[in-house]
Amino acid sequence: MDIKDLANSINGKLVGNDDFFSIDGFTGKFTYLHDAHTGDIVIRDWVDATGVQMAFKQNIACLITPQPKDGAVEEANRLNFPLIIVDDIELAKTYVIENTETEKLEDICDLVKAVEGKIVGNDEFFSIDGFTGKFTFLNDAHTGDIVVRHWINGTGIQMAFNKNIACLITQTPKDGAIETAERLNFPLIITDKIELANAYALSHTIAKYSPTSTNVVITGTNGKSTTSHLIYHILNNAGYHVLTNTDSESEFNTLIDPMVSKLICDEVQKNGKLDYLVIEVSEVQGWLDKLMKNHAALMSEAIKPKVGVITNIAMDHIGLVNSIDDVFEEIRPVPQAIGNGITILNHDDELVMKLEAENPFYTSMSELKEDNSVYFNGDAIIYKNNPILSVDELPFTGNHFIQNILSAVGACISLGIDIAEIVDGVKTYKALNRRFAKLNDEPLIYDDFAHNPDGIKATISETLKLLLPNQKLHVVCAIRGSRGVEINQLNVEALVESMNEDIELYLSSSNDVVNELNFVEDNEREVFFNTLKENNIEFTHFVNLKDCLEEVYQKADKNDIILLIGAQGMDPAESLLSDII
Repeated sequence: MDIKDLANSINGKLVGNDDFFSIDGFTGKFTYLHDAHTGDIVIRDWVDATGVQMAFKQNIACLITPQPKDGAVEEANRLNFPLIIVDDIELAKTYVIENTETEKLEDICDLVKAVEGKIVGNDEFFSIDGFTGKFTFLNDAHTGDIVVRHWINGTGIQMAFNKNIACLITQTPKDGAIETAERLNFPLIITDKIELANAYALSHTIAKYSPTSTNVVITGTNGKSTTSHLIYHILNNAGYHVLTNTDSESEFNTLIDPMVSKLICDEVQKNGKLDYLVIEVSEVQGWLDKLMKNHAALMSEAIKPKVGVITNIAMDHIGLVNSIDDVFEEIRPVPQAIGNGITILNHDDELVMKLEAENPFYTSMSELKEDNSVYFNGDAIIYKNNPILSVDELPFTGNHFIQNILSAVGACISLGIDIAEIVDGVKTYKALNRRFAKLNDEPLIYDDFAHNPDGIKATISETLKLLLPNQKLHVVCAIRGSRGVEINQLNVEALVESMNEDIELYLSSSNDVVNELNFVEDNEREVFFNTLKENNIEFTHFVNLKDCLEEVYQKADKNDIILLIGAQGMDPAESLLSDII
Protein backbone atom coordinates (compact mmCIF):
# COMPACT_ATOMS: atom_id res chain seq x y z
CA MET A 1 0.00 0.00 0.00
CA ASP A 2 1.25 3.46 -0.93
CA ILE A 3 0.62 6.24 1.61
CA LYS A 4 -0.62 8.57 -1.12
CA ASP A 5 -3.14 5.94 -2.23
CA LEU A 6 -4.21 5.57 1.39
CA ALA A 7 -4.69 9.33 1.79
CA ASN A 8 -6.68 9.52 -1.46
CA SER A 9 -8.84 6.54 -0.50
CA ILE A 10 -9.97 8.23 2.71
CA ASN A 11 -10.14 11.75 1.21
CA GLY A 12 -7.30 12.86 3.44
CA LYS A 13 -4.69 15.60 3.34
CA LEU A 14 -1.11 14.47 3.91
CA VAL A 15 1.29 16.70 5.88
CA GLY A 16 4.86 16.01 6.94
CA ASN A 17 6.46 13.10 5.13
CA ASP A 18 4.78 11.73 1.99
CA ASP A 19 6.16 8.23 2.57
CA PHE A 20 5.40 5.76 5.31
CA PHE A 21 7.70 6.66 8.19
CA SER A 22 8.79 3.09 8.92
CA ILE A 23 11.61 1.95 6.66
CA ASP A 24 9.71 -1.29 6.04
CA GLY A 25 6.48 0.52 5.21
CA PHE A 26 3.13 -0.58 6.62
CA THR A 27 2.86 -3.82 8.60
CA GLY A 28 -0.82 -4.25 7.73
CA LYS A 29 -1.90 -3.55 11.31
CA PHE A 30 -4.14 -0.67 12.35
CA THR A 31 -4.07 -0.11 16.10
CA TYR A 32 -4.11 2.36 19.01
CA LEU A 33 -1.27 4.76 19.69
CA HIS A 34 -0.31 3.21 23.03
CA ASP A 35 -0.25 -0.28 21.44
CA ALA A 36 1.48 0.67 18.19
CA HIS A 37 4.83 -0.69 17.05
CA THR A 38 7.13 -0.06 14.11
CA GLY A 39 5.18 0.04 10.86
CA ASP A 40 1.66 0.11 12.32
CA ILE A 41 -0.93 2.75 11.39
CA VAL A 42 -2.87 4.60 14.07
CA ILE A 43 -6.30 6.27 13.72
CA ARG A 44 -7.27 8.73 16.46
CA ASP A 45 -10.26 11.04 16.98
CA TRP A 46 -7.74 13.78 17.73
CA VAL A 47 -4.03 14.19 18.20
CA ASP A 48 -1.83 16.94 19.59
CA ALA A 49 1.90 17.65 19.26
CA THR A 50 2.66 15.23 22.12
CA GLY A 51 0.80 12.46 20.29
CA VAL A 52 2.72 13.12 17.09
CA GLN A 53 5.96 13.05 19.07
CA MET A 54 4.94 9.68 20.55
CA ALA A 55 4.09 8.30 17.09
CA PHE A 56 7.46 9.49 15.83
CA LYS A 57 9.30 7.76 18.68
CA GLN A 58 7.34 4.53 18.16
CA ASN A 59 8.33 4.61 14.47
CA ILE A 60 4.79 3.90 13.27
CA ALA A 61 3.99 4.09 9.54
CA CYS A 62 1.64 7.09 9.75
CA LEU A 63 -1.12 8.63 11.85
CA ILE A 64 -4.68 9.48 10.71
CA THR A 65 -6.92 12.01 12.48
CA PRO A 66 -9.76 14.47 11.75
CA GLN A 67 -8.66 16.82 14.51
CA PRO A 68 -5.02 17.90 14.74
CA LYS A 69 -4.67 20.39 17.58
CA ASP A 70 -2.19 22.13 19.88
CA GLY A 71 0.64 22.17 17.32
CA ALA A 72 0.14 18.68 15.82
CA VAL A 73 0.58 19.84 12.20
CA GLU A 74 3.63 21.93 13.05
CA GLU A 75 5.18 19.00 14.94
CA ALA A 76 4.54 16.62 12.03
CA ASN A 77 6.23 19.04 9.64
CA ARG A 78 9.14 19.59 12.04
CA LEU A 79 9.73 15.86 12.49
CA ASN A 80 8.93 15.07 8.84
CA PHE A 81 6.38 12.58 10.14
CA PRO A 82 3.41 11.53 7.93
CA LEU A 83 0.11 12.81 9.33
CA ILE A 84 -3.09 12.31 7.32
CA ILE A 85 -5.88 14.74 8.15
CA VAL A 86 -9.38 13.58 7.21
CA ASP A 87 -12.83 15.16 7.32
CA ASP A 88 -14.62 11.86 7.89
CA ILE A 89 -13.04 9.52 10.42
CA GLU A 90 -15.81 6.98 9.79
CA LEU A 91 -14.67 6.68 6.18
CA ALA A 92 -11.15 6.02 7.45
CA LYS A 93 -12.38 3.40 9.93
CA THR A 94 -14.49 1.70 7.25
CA TYR A 95 -11.45 1.56 5.02
CA VAL A 96 -9.54 -0.06 7.85
CA ILE A 97 -12.14 -2.77 8.34
CA GLU A 98 -12.30 -3.52 4.62
CA ASN A 99 -8.53 -3.62 4.17
CA THR A 100 -7.32 -5.28 7.35
CA GLU A 101 -7.38 -9.02 7.81
CA THR A 102 -7.96 -10.13 11.36
CA GLU A 103 -5.41 -12.61 12.57
CA LYS A 104 -7.14 -15.99 12.65
CA LEU A 105 -6.76 -18.52 15.40
CA GLU A 106 -5.74 -21.53 13.32
CA ASP A 107 -3.88 -23.74 15.78
CA ILE A 108 -5.67 -25.02 18.88
CA CYS A 109 -2.28 -25.37 20.57
CA ASP A 110 -1.88 -21.57 20.45
CA LEU A 111 -5.16 -21.27 22.33
CA VAL A 112 -4.07 -23.89 24.87
CA LYS A 113 -0.89 -21.93 25.51
CA ALA A 114 -2.75 -18.61 25.83
CA VAL A 115 -5.07 -19.94 28.55
CA GLU A 116 -2.28 -21.91 30.28
CA GLY A 117 -4.26 -25.10 29.80
CA LYS A 118 -3.88 -28.70 28.79
CA ILE A 119 -5.83 -30.51 26.11
CA VAL A 120 -7.53 -33.89 26.23
CA GLY A 121 -9.30 -35.63 23.38
CA ASN A 122 -8.54 -34.26 19.93
CA ASP A 123 -5.60 -31.87 19.53
CA GLU A 124 -7.18 -30.08 16.58
CA PHE A 125 -10.31 -27.94 16.28
CA PHE A 126 -13.25 -30.32 15.99
CA SER A 127 -15.05 -28.41 13.26
CA ILE A 128 -13.69 -29.23 9.81
CA ASP A 129 -13.57 -25.51 9.03
CA GLY A 130 -11.77 -24.69 12.26
CA PHE A 131 -12.82 -21.81 14.52
CA THR A 132 -15.48 -19.30 13.39
CA GLY A 133 -14.12 -16.54 15.64
CA LYS A 134 -17.09 -16.57 18.02
CA PHE A 135 -16.88 -17.40 21.75
CA THR A 136 -20.22 -18.23 23.29
CA PHE A 137 -22.30 -20.42 25.63
CA LEU A 138 -23.03 -24.09 25.03
CA ASN A 139 -26.77 -23.60 24.52
CA ASP A 140 -26.16 -20.90 21.89
CA ALA A 141 -23.20 -22.51 20.14
CA HIS A 142 -23.10 -23.54 16.49
CA THR A 143 -20.61 -25.33 14.27
CA GLY A 144 -17.11 -23.92 14.70
CA ASP A 145 -17.80 -21.78 17.77
CA ILE A 146 -15.73 -22.03 20.97
CA VAL A 147 -17.52 -22.49 24.29
CA VAL A 148 -16.13 -21.31 27.64
CA ARG A 149 -17.70 -22.85 30.76
CA HIS A 150 -16.69 -22.90 34.40
CA TRP A 151 -17.59 -26.58 34.63
CA ILE A 152 -18.66 -29.32 32.28
CA ASN A 153 -19.77 -32.93 32.68
CA GLY A 154 -19.97 -35.85 30.29
CA THR A 155 -23.44 -34.84 29.10
CA GLY A 156 -22.15 -31.37 28.23
CA ILE A 157 -19.27 -32.83 26.23
CA GLN A 158 -21.75 -34.99 24.32
CA MET A 159 -23.81 -31.90 23.55
CA ALA A 160 -20.72 -30.01 22.36
CA PHE A 161 -19.82 -32.98 20.16
CA ASN A 162 -23.31 -33.06 18.65
CA LYS A 163 -23.18 -29.32 17.95
CA ASN A 164 -19.85 -29.74 16.15
CA ILE A 165 -18.26 -26.81 17.99
CA ALA A 166 -14.55 -26.10 17.57
CA CYS A 167 -13.56 -26.87 21.17
CA LEU A 168 -14.62 -26.33 24.77
CA ILE A 169 -12.63 -24.63 27.54
CA THR A 170 -13.37 -25.32 31.20
CA GLN A 171 -11.87 -25.02 34.64
CA THR A 172 -13.75 -27.92 36.22
CA PRO A 173 -14.33 -31.12 34.25
CA LYS A 174 -16.50 -33.54 36.26
CA ASP A 175 -18.79 -36.55 36.05
CA GLY A 176 -17.06 -38.22 33.13
CA ALA A 177 -16.19 -35.10 31.10
CA ILE A 178 -12.59 -36.14 30.40
CA GLU A 179 -13.52 -39.73 29.62
CA THR A 180 -16.27 -38.61 27.24
CA ALA A 181 -13.95 -36.16 25.47
CA GLU A 182 -11.38 -38.92 24.99
CA ARG A 183 -14.00 -41.42 23.82
CA LEU A 184 -15.47 -38.97 21.29
CA ASN A 185 -12.05 -37.60 20.35
CA PHE A 186 -13.42 -34.14 21.13
CA PRO A 187 -11.02 -31.28 22.05
CA LEU A 188 -11.46 -30.28 25.70
CA ILE A 189 -9.11 -27.62 27.10
CA ILE A 190 -8.72 -27.60 30.88
CA THR A 191 -7.29 -24.53 32.59
CA ASP A 192 -6.78 -23.61 36.23
CA LYS A 193 -7.55 -19.97 35.35
CA ILE A 194 -10.82 -19.67 33.46
CA GLU A 195 -10.37 -15.90 33.57
CA LEU A 196 -7.54 -16.27 31.04
CA ALA A 197 -9.97 -17.89 28.63
CA ASN A 198 -12.52 -15.12 29.03
CA ALA A 199 -9.88 -12.40 28.70
CA TYR A 200 -8.61 -14.07 25.53
CA ALA A 201 -12.18 -14.36 24.23
CA LEU A 202 -12.77 -10.66 24.88
CA SER A 203 -9.52 -9.55 23.25
CA HIS A 204 -10.02 -11.80 20.23
CA THR A 205 -13.65 -10.73 19.79
CA ILE A 206 -12.82 -7.03 19.88
CA ALA A 207 -9.98 -7.52 17.39
CA LYS A 208 -12.23 -9.47 15.01
CA TYR A 209 -15.60 -7.76 15.34
CA SER A 210 -14.83 -4.26 16.66
CA PRO A 211 -11.23 -3.40 15.74
CA THR A 212 -11.87 0.32 15.24
CA SER A 213 -14.15 1.03 18.19
CA THR A 214 -12.96 3.37 20.91
CA ASN A 215 -13.15 1.47 24.18
CA VAL A 216 -13.86 2.59 27.74
CA VAL A 217 -13.49 0.50 30.90
CA ILE A 218 -15.06 1.28 34.28
CA THR A 219 -14.10 -0.35 37.58
CA GLY A 220 -14.17 0.39 41.31
CA THR A 221 -16.26 -0.70 44.28
CA ASN A 222 -19.26 1.63 44.00
CA GLY A 223 -20.92 3.46 41.13
CA LYS A 224 -19.63 1.33 38.25
CA SER A 225 -23.04 0.57 36.77
CA THR A 226 -24.37 4.12 36.98
CA THR A 227 -21.16 5.55 35.54
CA SER A 228 -21.05 2.97 32.74
CA HIS A 229 -24.68 3.45 31.79
CA LEU A 230 -24.37 7.24 31.89
CA ILE A 231 -21.33 7.18 29.57
CA TYR A 232 -23.27 4.85 27.29
CA HIS A 233 -26.27 7.20 27.30
CA ILE A 234 -24.20 10.32 26.55
CA LEU A 235 -22.53 8.62 23.58
CA ASN A 236 -25.74 7.03 22.33
CA ASN A 237 -27.62 10.32 22.71
CA ALA A 238 -24.91 11.99 20.61
CA GLY A 239 -25.65 9.60 17.76
CA TYR A 240 -22.86 7.06 18.13
CA HIS A 241 -23.29 3.28 17.89
CA VAL A 242 -22.41 2.10 21.40
CA LEU A 243 -22.50 -1.18 23.26
CA THR A 244 -22.29 -1.54 27.03
CA ASN A 245 -22.51 -4.57 29.29
CA THR A 246 -24.64 -2.59 31.75
CA ASP A 247 -28.20 -1.70 30.80
CA SER A 248 -31.35 -0.58 32.54
CA GLU A 249 -32.94 -4.02 32.73
CA SER A 250 -30.16 -6.53 33.29
CA GLU A 251 -26.49 -6.22 34.05
CA PHE A 252 -23.96 -8.39 32.25
CA ASN A 253 -21.26 -6.81 34.35
CA THR A 254 -19.41 -10.02 35.01
CA LEU A 255 -16.57 -10.98 32.72
CA ILE A 256 -16.15 -14.47 34.20
CA ASP A 257 -18.08 -15.97 31.28
CA PRO A 258 -18.12 -15.19 27.53
CA MET A 259 -21.32 -13.10 27.70
CA VAL A 260 -19.70 -9.79 26.73
CA SER A 261 -17.82 -11.44 23.87
CA LYS A 262 -21.11 -12.88 22.65
CA LEU A 263 -22.88 -9.51 23.01
CA ILE A 264 -20.21 -7.77 20.90
CA CYS A 265 -20.33 -10.38 18.17
CA ASP A 266 -24.14 -10.44 18.05
CA GLU A 267 -24.45 -6.65 18.02
CA VAL A 268 -21.95 -6.13 15.20
CA GLN A 269 -23.46 -8.91 13.09
CA LYS A 270 -26.96 -7.49 13.60
CA ASN A 271 -26.39 -3.72 13.50
CA GLY A 272 -22.97 -3.09 12.03
CA LYS A 273 -19.68 -1.78 13.35
CA LEU A 274 -19.44 -0.12 16.76
CA ASP A 275 -18.12 3.35 17.46
CA TYR A 276 -17.67 2.77 21.20
CA LEU A 277 -17.49 -0.09 23.68
CA VAL A 278 -18.25 0.84 27.31
CA ILE A 279 -17.36 -2.10 29.53
CA GLU A 280 -17.93 -2.39 33.27
CA VAL A 281 -15.39 -4.61 35.04
CA SER A 282 -15.73 -5.93 38.58
CA GLU A 283 -12.91 -4.68 40.78
CA VAL A 284 -12.81 -8.03 42.60
CA GLN A 285 -13.90 -11.31 41.06
CA GLY A 286 -13.81 -14.96 41.99
CA TRP A 287 -15.13 -18.42 41.36
CA LEU A 288 -16.07 -20.99 44.02
CA ASP A 289 -14.79 -18.67 46.77
CA LYS A 290 -11.39 -18.42 45.09
CA LEU A 291 -10.06 -14.99 44.14
CA MET A 292 -9.26 -14.42 40.48
CA LYS A 293 -6.16 -12.32 41.06
CA ASN A 294 -5.76 -9.17 38.97
CA HIS A 295 -9.14 -9.73 37.31
CA ALA A 296 -9.80 -6.02 36.70
CA ALA A 297 -6.37 -5.43 35.19
CA LEU A 298 -6.52 -8.59 33.08
CA MET A 299 -9.87 -7.63 31.56
CA SER A 300 -8.88 -3.98 31.15
CA GLU A 301 -5.79 -5.04 29.21
CA ALA A 302 -7.95 -7.26 27.00
CA ILE A 303 -10.30 -4.35 26.25
CA LYS A 304 -7.45 -1.93 25.40
CA PRO A 305 -9.31 1.17 26.58
CA LYS A 306 -8.67 4.70 25.41
CA VAL A 307 -10.25 5.83 28.68
CA GLY A 308 -10.50 4.02 32.02
CA VAL A 309 -12.52 5.05 35.06
CA ILE A 310 -11.79 4.09 38.68
CA THR A 311 -14.74 5.18 40.83
CA ASN A 312 -13.51 4.38 44.36
CA ILE A 313 -11.86 1.72 46.51
CA ALA A 314 -13.93 0.28 49.38
CA MET A 315 -14.83 -3.04 50.98
CA ASP A 316 -17.07 -5.57 49.24
CA HIS A 317 -16.74 -9.20 48.15
CA ILE A 318 -15.69 -10.34 51.61
CA GLY A 319 -14.22 -13.81 51.45
CA LEU A 320 -12.53 -13.16 48.14
CA VAL A 321 -10.75 -10.24 49.80
CA ASN A 322 -10.42 -9.70 53.53
CA SER A 323 -9.08 -6.18 53.87
CA ILE A 324 -9.11 -2.84 52.14
CA ASP A 325 -5.45 -3.46 51.30
CA ASP A 326 -6.54 -6.56 49.36
CA VAL A 327 -9.01 -4.47 47.36
CA PHE A 328 -6.33 -1.87 46.66
CA GLU A 329 -3.96 -4.58 45.40
CA GLU A 330 -6.64 -5.80 42.99
CA ILE A 331 -7.20 -2.32 41.55
CA ARG A 332 -3.60 -1.11 41.69
CA PRO A 333 -2.52 -2.69 38.33
CA VAL A 334 -5.50 -1.25 36.41
CA PRO A 335 -3.84 2.09 35.46
CA GLN A 336 -0.89 0.12 34.08
CA ALA A 337 -3.34 -1.97 32.02
CA ILE A 338 -4.87 1.27 30.69
CA GLY A 339 -1.34 2.37 29.77
CA ASN A 340 -1.12 5.77 28.11
CA GLY A 341 -4.87 5.91 27.75
CA ILE A 342 -6.54 8.43 30.08
CA THR A 343 -7.44 7.24 33.58
CA ILE A 344 -10.30 9.03 35.35
CA LEU A 345 -9.50 9.14 39.07
CA ASN A 346 -11.72 10.10 42.02
CA HIS A 347 -9.66 12.82 43.70
CA ASP A 348 -11.77 12.52 46.87
CA ASP A 349 -10.77 8.89 47.47
CA GLU A 350 -7.49 8.62 49.36
CA LEU A 351 -6.69 5.14 48.06
CA VAL A 352 -7.53 6.01 44.46
CA MET A 353 -5.08 8.87 44.68
CA LYS A 354 -2.33 6.40 45.57
CA LEU A 355 -2.69 4.77 42.15
CA GLU A 356 -0.06 5.56 39.56
CA ALA A 357 -1.60 6.54 36.23
CA GLU A 358 0.34 7.71 33.19
CA ASN A 359 -2.36 10.17 32.03
CA PRO A 360 -4.71 11.00 34.93
CA PHE A 361 -7.90 13.05 34.75
CA TYR A 362 -9.38 14.00 38.13
CA THR A 363 -12.91 14.37 39.46
CA SER A 364 -13.92 15.86 42.79
CA MET A 365 -16.79 17.16 44.89
CA SER A 366 -14.69 20.23 45.70
CA GLU A 367 -12.57 22.65 43.68
CA LEU A 368 -9.56 21.33 41.78
CA LYS A 369 -6.77 23.41 40.32
CA GLU A 370 -5.61 20.85 37.74
CA ASP A 371 -6.46 21.59 34.09
CA ASN A 372 -7.23 17.93 33.49
CA SER A 373 -10.15 17.84 35.90
CA VAL A 374 -13.85 18.38 36.41
CA TYR A 375 -15.43 19.16 39.78
CA PHE A 376 -18.66 20.09 41.57
CA ASN A 377 -18.71 23.29 43.62
CA GLY A 378 -22.13 22.80 45.23
CA ASP A 379 -23.95 24.78 42.56
CA ALA A 380 -22.60 23.44 39.28
CA ILE A 381 -20.20 21.07 37.56
CA ILE A 382 -17.11 23.05 36.57
CA TYR A 383 -14.73 22.33 33.68
CA LYS A 384 -11.86 24.69 32.86
CA ASN A 385 -13.29 27.33 35.22
CA ASN A 386 -16.65 27.30 33.42
CA PRO A 387 -19.93 25.93 34.81
CA ILE A 388 -21.28 23.37 32.33
CA LEU A 389 -24.18 21.86 34.32
CA SER A 390 -26.09 23.49 37.15
CA VAL A 391 -27.25 21.38 40.08
CA ASP A 392 -30.86 21.82 38.90
CA GLU A 393 -29.96 20.19 35.56
CA LEU A 394 -28.56 17.01 37.11
CA PRO A 395 -30.69 13.84 36.94
CA PHE A 396 -30.01 13.17 40.64
CA THR A 397 -28.42 15.23 43.37
CA GLY A 398 -27.04 12.78 45.95
CA ASN A 399 -23.32 13.32 46.44
CA HIS A 400 -22.36 9.77 45.50
CA PHE A 401 -24.45 10.03 42.32
CA ILE A 402 -22.93 13.40 41.44
CA GLN A 403 -19.53 11.74 41.76
CA ASN A 404 -20.71 9.17 39.19
CA ILE A 405 -21.83 12.01 36.91
CA LEU A 406 -18.41 13.65 37.25
CA SER A 407 -16.70 10.38 36.30
CA ALA A 408 -18.92 10.01 33.23
CA VAL A 409 -18.41 13.65 32.22
CA GLY A 410 -14.66 13.31 32.69
CA ALA A 411 -14.61 10.16 30.57
CA CYS A 412 -16.57 11.77 27.74
CA ILE A 413 -14.39 14.90 27.83
CA SER A 414 -11.37 12.60 27.57
CA LEU A 415 -12.97 10.89 24.56
CA GLY A 416 -13.18 14.27 22.83
CA ILE A 417 -16.99 14.48 22.92
CA ASP A 418 -18.35 18.00 22.46
CA ILE A 419 -19.32 19.65 25.76
CA ALA A 420 -22.79 20.51 24.45
CA GLU A 421 -23.41 16.83 23.65
CA ILE A 422 -22.17 15.80 27.09
CA VAL A 423 -24.46 18.31 28.76
CA ASP A 424 -27.47 17.17 26.74
CA GLY A 425 -26.69 13.55 27.55
CA VAL A 426 -26.56 14.20 31.29
CA LYS A 427 -29.75 16.28 31.25
CA THR A 428 -31.71 13.58 29.39
CA TYR A 429 -30.41 10.65 31.43
CA LYS A 430 -32.80 8.31 33.23
CA ALA A 431 -31.25 6.34 36.08
CA LEU A 432 -30.66 2.61 36.08
CA ASN A 433 -33.13 0.41 37.86
CA ARG A 434 -32.77 0.63 41.67
CA ARG A 435 -30.42 3.62 41.69
CA PHE A 436 -32.24 5.82 44.17
CA ALA A 437 -35.40 5.28 42.15
CA LYS A 438 -38.56 7.00 43.41
CA LEU A 439 -41.37 4.46 43.63
CA ASN A 440 -44.08 6.53 45.34
CA ASP A 441 -44.93 10.11 46.41
CA GLU A 442 -47.04 9.80 49.59
CA PRO A 443 -45.20 8.49 51.42
CA LEU A 444 -42.02 9.06 49.45
CA ILE A 445 -40.46 5.67 48.69
CA TYR A 446 -36.92 5.40 47.33
CA ASP A 447 -35.30 2.16 46.23
CA ASP A 448 -31.52 1.81 46.02
CA PHE A 449 -29.11 -1.04 45.30
CA ALA A 450 -26.89 -0.07 48.27
CA HIS A 451 -25.41 -3.41 49.29
CA ASN A 452 -22.01 -2.70 50.83
CA PRO A 453 -20.89 -0.44 53.71
CA ASP A 454 -19.99 2.64 51.67
CA GLY A 455 -23.14 2.38 49.59
CA ILE A 456 -25.35 1.99 52.66
CA LYS A 457 -23.85 4.97 54.49
CA ALA A 458 -23.92 7.21 51.43
CA THR A 459 -27.51 6.36 50.52
CA ILE A 460 -28.89 6.84 54.05
CA SER A 461 -26.94 10.08 54.41
CA GLU A 462 -28.38 11.48 51.19
CA THR A 463 -31.92 10.40 52.14
CA LEU A 464 -31.67 12.08 55.53
CA LYS A 465 -31.03 15.37 53.73
CA LEU A 466 -34.54 15.11 52.28
CA LEU A 467 -36.12 14.63 55.70
CA LEU A 468 -38.13 17.58 57.05
CA PRO A 469 -38.84 18.27 60.75
CA ASN A 470 -41.31 15.82 62.31
CA GLN A 471 -40.78 13.32 59.49
CA LYS A 472 -39.60 9.75 59.95
CA LEU A 473 -37.23 7.79 57.75
CA HIS A 474 -38.17 4.11 57.55
CA VAL A 475 -35.12 2.16 56.42
CA VAL A 476 -35.88 -1.32 55.06
CA CYS A 477 -32.71 -3.38 54.64
CA ALA A 478 -32.50 -6.78 52.98
CA ILE A 479 -29.84 -8.92 54.65
CA ARG A 480 -27.36 -10.26 52.10
CA GLY A 481 -27.95 -13.98 51.76
CA SER A 482 -25.25 -16.60 51.23
CA ARG A 483 -22.52 -13.92 51.18
CA GLY A 484 -20.98 -14.77 54.55
CA VAL A 485 -20.82 -13.27 58.01
CA GLU A 486 -18.05 -10.79 57.23
CA ILE A 487 -19.85 -8.63 54.65
CA ASN A 488 -23.03 -8.69 56.73
CA GLN A 489 -21.03 -7.62 59.79
CA LEU A 490 -19.68 -4.65 57.86
CA ASN A 491 -23.13 -3.81 56.50
CA VAL A 492 -24.81 -3.83 59.88
CA GLU A 493 -21.98 -1.70 61.31
CA ALA A 494 -22.65 0.77 58.49
CA LEU A 495 -26.31 0.81 59.55
CA VAL A 496 -25.33 1.41 63.17
CA GLU A 497 -23.12 4.32 62.11
CA SER A 498 -25.96 5.81 60.04
CA MET A 499 -28.75 5.53 62.62
CA ASN A 500 -30.30 8.49 64.41
CA GLU A 501 -33.52 9.19 66.31
CA ASP A 502 -35.42 9.95 63.09
CA ILE A 503 -34.86 6.46 61.65
CA GLU A 504 -36.94 3.34 62.16
CA LEU A 505 -35.21 0.17 61.02
CA TYR A 506 -36.72 -2.93 59.42
CA LEU A 507 -34.86 -6.03 58.29
CA SER A 508 -35.93 -8.65 55.76
CA SER A 509 -34.56 -12.11 55.06
CA SER A 510 -36.74 -12.12 51.91
CA ASN A 511 -37.30 -15.87 51.99
CA ASP A 512 -40.34 -15.46 49.77
CA VAL A 513 -38.42 -13.94 46.85
CA VAL A 514 -34.85 -15.29 46.84
CA ASN A 515 -33.46 -18.53 45.46
CA GLU A 516 -31.05 -20.88 47.19
CA LEU A 517 -28.06 -18.84 45.99
CA ASN A 518 -29.27 -15.82 47.99
CA PHE A 519 -30.87 -17.50 51.01
CA VAL A 520 -30.03 -15.82 54.32
CA GLU A 521 -28.20 -18.25 56.59
CA ASP A 522 -28.73 -18.31 60.36
CA ASN A 523 -25.29 -16.87 61.14
CA GLU A 524 -25.79 -14.03 58.64
CA ARG A 525 -29.07 -13.10 60.30
CA GLU A 526 -27.64 -13.43 63.80
CA VAL A 527 -24.75 -11.07 63.13
CA PHE A 528 -27.31 -8.39 62.25
CA PHE A 529 -29.40 -9.08 65.34
CA ASN A 530 -26.45 -9.21 67.74
CA THR A 531 -24.73 -6.08 66.47
CA LEU A 532 -27.92 -4.01 66.57
CA LYS A 533 -28.76 -5.23 70.08
CA GLU A 534 -25.23 -4.49 71.31
CA ASN A 535 -25.69 -0.91 70.12
CA ASN A 536 -29.20 -0.60 71.61
CA ILE A 537 -30.81 -0.11 68.22
CA GLU A 538 -34.40 -1.25 67.89
CA PHE A 539 -35.44 -3.08 64.74
CA THR A 540 -38.18 -5.29 63.37
CA HIS A 541 -37.30 -8.39 61.38
CA PHE A 542 -39.47 -10.12 58.79
CA VAL A 543 -38.85 -13.50 57.24
CA ASN A 544 -40.68 -12.49 54.05
CA LEU A 545 -40.18 -9.29 52.07
CA LYS A 546 -43.86 -8.86 51.19
CA ASP A 547 -44.86 -8.93 54.88
CA CYS A 548 -42.14 -6.41 55.66
CA LEU A 549 -43.24 -3.98 52.94
CA GLU A 550 -46.91 -4.23 53.93
CA GLU A 551 -46.05 -3.44 57.57
CA VAL A 552 -43.82 -0.49 56.71
CA TYR A 553 -46.30 1.00 54.28
CA GLN A 554 -49.11 0.78 56.83
CA LYS A 555 -46.99 2.35 59.62
CA ALA A 556 -45.52 5.21 57.60
CA ASP A 557 -47.27 8.56 57.61
CA LYS A 558 -47.91 9.99 54.14
CA ASN A 559 -45.30 12.68 54.88
CA ASP A 560 -42.60 10.16 55.87
CA ILE A 561 -39.89 8.65 53.69
CA ILE A 562 -39.31 4.94 53.13
CA LEU A 563 -35.87 3.86 51.93
CA LEU A 564 -35.38 0.36 50.53
CA ILE A 565 -31.78 -0.88 50.41
CA GLY A 566 -30.08 -4.17 49.66
CA ALA A 567 -29.08 -6.42 46.79
CA GLN A 568 -30.92 -9.51 45.52
CA GLY A 569 -33.21 -9.70 48.55
CA MET A 570 -34.65 -6.28 47.72
CA ASP A 571 -34.77 -6.58 43.92
CA PRO A 572 -38.47 -7.62 43.76
CA ALA A 573 -39.65 -4.81 46.06
CA GLU A 574 -41.04 -2.56 43.33
CA SER A 575 -43.14 -5.39 41.94
CA LEU A 576 -44.44 -6.33 45.40
CA LEU A 577 -45.28 -2.72 46.23
CA SER A 578 -47.44 -2.44 43.13
CA ASP A 579 -49.86 -4.86 44.81
CA ILE A 580 -49.62 -3.12 48.21
CA ILE A 581 -49.97 0.58 47.39
